[in-house]
Amino acid sequence: MILVIVVVISCDNKRSPGHAYMPDMAYSRGYETYAQRDSSIFTMEKDYTRRGDKIYYDNMPVAGTIKMGELHPYSLLNDSNGYKMSAGIKNPIDSVSPMQMAEAGRLYNINCGICHGEKGTANGPMSAKIGAIANLTLPNFISMSDGTIFHVITYGKNDMGSYAAQLNREQRWMIVKYIRTLQTGTTTKTADSTTMKKG
Repeated sequence: MILVIVVVISCDNKRSPGHAYMPDMAYSRGYETYAQRDSSIFTMEKDYTRRGDKIYYDNMPVAGTIKMGELHPYSLLNDSNGYKMSAGIKNPIDSVSPMQMAEAGRLYNINCGICHGEKGTANGPMSAKIGAIANLTLPNFISMSDGTIFHVITYGKNDMGSYAAQLNREQRWMIVKYIRTLQTGTTTKTADSTTMKKG
């Protein structure tokens, strides 16, 4: 009779796996791409007296590290002071290969050419609808520093929005290099999007 009661009680809740004796062994601390972290298992609570049975997981990046694919941290803020200070920032990309320049041209045409035009002369397909578009070949833009152009691509200015979500830092700096070729009239053929290596 006792054996029957034990069996019935132990099989009562088939959905509960019971208590995890070693949760670190049962649940990976690794963060799987696009997977939602289960808040019933993980917590960001640093105080071990308040986290209970949950596993502590700090999803903040390690201080001083850079996101993969990002080139050199950029910490200037989106304010008037940050805009002024951007004039002193040098482009960290010294030189680019012809293939990289072609890719920069492709990225420019996808993200910027729709307004600024293929040659940067403010005659893109959207220019008639938006109105005031910057002609990147005019003297005031030619004299603008690489850092300021990068700052504008990063945060946007006036009617232009931010492109930080569409382009990583390296791509933004490469586009600045490409804009310089538009200003000097030394552009090379842009890469076909179907032949470029996806990354």
